[in-house]
Amino acid sequence: MSDVVIYEDGTVSLELSIENKTIWLDANDIAAIFDVNRPAIVKHIGNIYKSAELEKESTCSILEQVAKDGKKRKMNYYNLDMIISVGYRVNSLKATKFRRWATDVLQRYMFDGYALNKEKLQEHKLQELEKTIGLIKQGLQNEELSITEAKGFVEIISNYAKSWALLQGYDEQSLEEVVEHREQKFILDYDEAKEAIAELKKVLIAKGEATQLFGQEKAGEFKGNLLNIYQSFGGEELLPSIEQKAANLLYYVIKGHPFNDGNKRIGAFLFVLFLHKNGILHKPNGEPKINDNALASLALLVATSAPEQKEIIIKLVMNMLYEGEL
Repeated sequence: MSDVVIYEDGTVSLELSIENKTIWLDANDIAAIFDVNRPAIVKHIGNIYKSAELEKESTCSILEQVAKDGKKRKMNYYNLDMIISVGYRVNSLKATKFRRWATDVLQRYMFDGYALNKEKLQEHKLQELEKTIGLIKQGLQNEELSITEAKGFVEIISNYAKSWALLQGYDEQSLEEVVEHREQKFILDYDEAKEAIAELKKVLIAKGEATQLFGQEKAGEFKGNLLNIYQSFGGEELLPSIEQKAANLLYYVIKGHPFNDGNKRIGAFLFVLFLHKNGILHKPNGEPKINDNALASLALLVATSAPEQKEIIIKLVMNMLYEGEL
């Protein structure tokens, strides 16, 4: 079952369908929102799929519609993830306006009338644990695991078990009691990130561990990855905590493949840089919250995961970052 809402922007007035907590539009409607021709939208969508930034299975739905000539035709509809990705390539001002409107609408549909109780929390946490265990088992079944990655999975299991057990000790408001750092000391901008990657490349080439292909960006896609972690609505950030930004940064860089080579190493490197410069890389006792072995395994999990596993991976990374704070 889906609901229909109206989006209006000057001369543009569209009916949008909300289904499964996202918004769906066809290429014609996306073109109307961003004030460009349909072929440009189709080209951008094709490039996004070609670069593996998004998966077609999770962002495209084929529906049968009645065309203007009265004939039924199958049409591709795209969800909010695709609409926003296209928006970054077309017109950032219009994309920002639409994203803010869409976020407000989705938040109201997702949260209005929802009451969290103890039974729901326990059921939710058990389901989360089962999914996480399944994800880790999937990683352990990889026959090409290195010794570093194998040791890392032991660290992941240990750290996650500790944080999960502590979370279970809270009452029904526990999800709000987890320590999050919201005051940022460091904002990772595009130019600084590129300079850091260039320095990493020099070091790796000198060691014989990389080639000139390392860190070569594909058509400005990395900039979109960075913009994703700083999205806002009504002056409020959609990823308000440092931990949320860090976990999503790791995911976007590795899964989005914005570079010709080195995506896992660059994603892990920027993840550590971001945490370090925001002062939360280490536990109070000086140990890293996520050591090198565990980080290598997390990178592998992200790279081999299915698109629908994104949420559980983000939660896994964040729980490991919280472990040193609880």
